[in-house]
Amino acid sequence: MRQRIKYGLFILTCFIWAGCSSTKSLKPGQVLYTGAEININPDSSARIDNQKDVKAALEGKTRPRPNKSLLGIKFKLGLYNLAGQPKKPKGGLRNWLRKIGEPPVLLSEVKIPYNNAVLKSYLISQGYLQAEVTGDTVVKGKKGKAVYTANTGNRYKLNNVTFPKDSTGVTAVINETKENTLLKTGENYDLDVFKNERIRIDNDLKEKGYFYFSPDYLILQVDSTIGKNRADIRLKVKDIAPDAGLKPYTINDINIYPNYSLRRDSALRASTPELYKDFKIYDPRKTFKTGLFDRLVFFQKGEYYSRGDHNKSLNRMVNIGVFQAVKAEFLPVDSFKNNQLNLNVYLTPLKKNSLSFSVTGTSKSNNFVGSEIKITQTTRNLFRGAEQLDVSASGGFETQVSGVAKGLNSYSFTTEAKLTFPRFITPFKGLNSTNNFIPKTIASLSYQLLSRGSLYNLNSFKAEFGYNWKESQYKEHTFNPISVNYVTSSVDSLTRDSLFNANPGLQKNLEKQFIIGSNYSFTYTDQMNESQRNNIYFNGTLETGGNVWGMFASKNNEGKKSVFGIPINQFIRVEADLRNYYKITKNIIWANRLNLGYGYAYGNNTSIPFVRQFFAGGTNDIRAFPARSLGPGTYNYRDNPGATENRTYTDQSGDIKAMLNTELRFKLVSILHGALFADAGNVWLRKEDMGSPATPTSEAIPGRPGSGFKFKNALSEMAVGTGAGLRIDATIFVIRLDVAFPVRKPYLPAGQRWVIDQIDFGSKTWRKENLIYNIGIGYPF
Repeated sequence: MRQRIKYGLFILTCFIWAGCSSTKSLKPGQVLYTGAEININPDSSARIDNQKDVKAALEGKTRPRPNKSLLGIKFKLGLYNLAGQPKKPKGGLRNWLRKIGEPPVLLSEVKIPYNNAVLKSYLISQGYLQAEVTGDTVVKGKKGKAVYTANTGNRYKLNNVTFPKDSTGVTAVINETKENTLLKTGENYDLDVFKNERIRIDNDLKEKGYFYFSPDYLILQVDSTIGKNRADIRLKVKDIAPDAGLKPYTINDINIYPNYSLRRDSALRASTPELYKDFKIYDPRKTFKTGLFDRLVFFQKGEYYSRGDHNKSLNRMVNIGVFQAVKAEFLPVDSFKNNQLNLNVYLTPLKKNSLSFSVTGTSKSNNFVGSEIKITQTTRNLFRGAEQLDVSASGGFETQVSGVAKGLNSYSFTTEAKLTFPRFITPFKGLNSTNNFIPKTIASLSYQLLSRGSLYNLNSFKAEFGYNWKESQYKEHTFNPISVNYVTSSVDSLTRDSLFNANPGLQKNLEKQFIIGSNYSFTYTDQMNESQRNNIYFNGTLETGGNVWGMFASKNNEGKKSVFGIPINQFIRVEADLRNYYKITKNIIWANRLNLGYGYAYGNNTSIPFVRQFFAGGTNDIRAFPARSLGPGTYNYRDNPGATENRTYTDQSGDIKAMLNTELRFKLVSILHGALFADAGNVWLRKEDMGSPATPTSEAIPGRPGSGFKFKNALSEMAVGTGAGLRIDATIFVIRLDVAFPVRKPYLPAGQRWVIDQIDFGSKTWRKENLIYNIGIGYPF
């Protein structure tokens, strides 16, 4: 305890030193620059629109930037000053402190006239055409700041927007799309909108064949003398625009070099091409089937050049996964004398075979951590149609580091073969998409052996056939019409009864599972749009088991529908995962998640199979409770008499799940981030587990009281936890440490479930029973 106090005092001393030493090492006459202050229209009581945002934008454009601070303390500057002048040119504590520190930013570095011009230019670009900015410095002791006064005047609005009247050539195309203009009468004057309007017109022209046109060939003439703070806008094509940019081009020859390299350039060009539709394919080695290029190159001979077709072609060639280099070259025929372009497509294939080896660390939601070794053999262009075969084998070891099953070891071995076709393979024709993204048909076969120490072994065989395609950059679909999963287990006969007695529900979970059905998944995300303040992620899945096959299945001796003598699972399972990420500031994000799941079993089963059930608790879930220890419902595995004899397994699962997470994420310093969070939720069985009576060959299995779902009781049976965390976010990986504790325990008697009043961080007993530490890789959601 004393040692911790010493460390705490040392850190506090460092902060105090940093706060007090910001000006201590300044030379005579030097003044520390503390930042810029912006005053907008100080002599007027009227506020401009979005004054707070404009003020922040102006502050961000001033230079230089003052020394960085944390909680108002210029900590980096303090470390720089603490280091003093190093005695050695390299190495040592002083050099290290100066390296991570920051030298003082001086008031003498501030260029007032330059900043005045920059701020005035920005205001004019926003429509304040009569803006004036004056700046000065204010010094107090050894610190000084720059004060800028901006008198904006009234903001101008657009009056009339005029397009070229000429109805021929490029101006005719511009007039065709003027209804889509971004320049609207009555809107604020905004230079960014002007720039985007030029880009819009350029994009429209590129779709019409104007390959050599540029936004720079357009000029927007502004007349702000008409009065009433209005401005007329006249768009025209510059007189100096070159002729090549003012005429549309059509595609002439389309030459494709699928096996291109600089070393073979001359030989390939001299070879005899294979003619396929509008393509000339120079591939003497017959590396690829000619039909592949129908799905990769979207140009046809004689049609106008289109930027859309250009981008789609490049995206598909890059993302198909068999080319390491892609280049599309458009060359004018007869040096601009006519309006034709030859297209040359140069494709350099990746190696046909590659072998990859990886060693990874794992951290899972059930508090298992460990490592895995994986080797993968990849064969590309297997059938000369850009197919890819991946065959992998992996083995791993895990140990549970927290929870009641702490110390439980798990071993696994997995082998998988996956064959991917870059197209739809269906009985129907014409289903291949024509957007930027390549549809895929995927067939996979896998086997996994999982050994949970001395408890049990699981053998899982899975085969799947389906499709994956992107509707757009935001929407993705996965549909597997055929999915077969067979799971069998083995349990030590000497410990079987005690294990099942200690963990009701485990017996059903370890029964043979035969699932044959279909599944569909839809994902929407706009997280790639980092400029947006609010981002959304949604994933919805629907899975059915035994529905179609149940119609043809026969009944076994027990009256259950079966295929090949094995009872099939019949169920419907739906799950929705909705996430929202709101940027409060650049370095503060409020993240929220709502996760709902429901499974309905019928026919042979009263509950959906264990491998499709839902769990609650753990690193990426409700972090204040050990992994998979919550539920179902108000059931408490701790109350089971047999649990005192065998508590090495606590997987509590359910048919229904409801979970809500909220987390405030903020940057502390450099790659170190912090978080405050709260989690709530639980899982339930659709029907309460009543247990099973004793048989001549086995003991009675107790039920799980309170495990059934009742809508009116759902809110009162929710678990709630809260906590804080630290994250090392290095972009390419995230290491997370969260500590959480429960504030509501659903397994306690009604009326006693809120335990906020019992929180006692000073009690060793309370900390041992309630604090849960979670180590994770990546963010929880």
